[in-house]
Amino acid sequence: MVATYDDAKLVVELVRWGTEMGLDEAMPALFADSFDPNTASGDDPPVRKMLGFGEVIGTLVKQGVLDRGLALDLWWVKGSWARVQPAAERQRSRLHEPRLYENFEALAATAN
Repeated sequence: MVATYDDAKLVVELVRWGTEMGLDEAMPALFADSFDPNTASGDDPPVRKMLGFGEVIGTLVKQGVLDRGLALDLWWVKGSWARVQPAAERQRSRLHEPRLYENFEALAATAN
């Protein structure tokens, strides 16, 4: 798949949505030296926001609605997933739902 102008329009909407949900405020918290991925909870607002945003991006890529290369070029999916992965895995276990955040994880696995 090659990125199109429709992809660009969707990306602009996604960036706007991310800003509206406070993702720009969550990012510094997730990448702060004081943030510990191994103790973070999926209920923590920055973690919850990143998991939700990443799952939407992953799902859009999986369904062919958003170009994978464009998504990976714009967002640091692999690094973001690494910061929230332990919390996602704990939520999967607690809720007995192994598919929770699977599209975010799958997209991160394809990143270099």
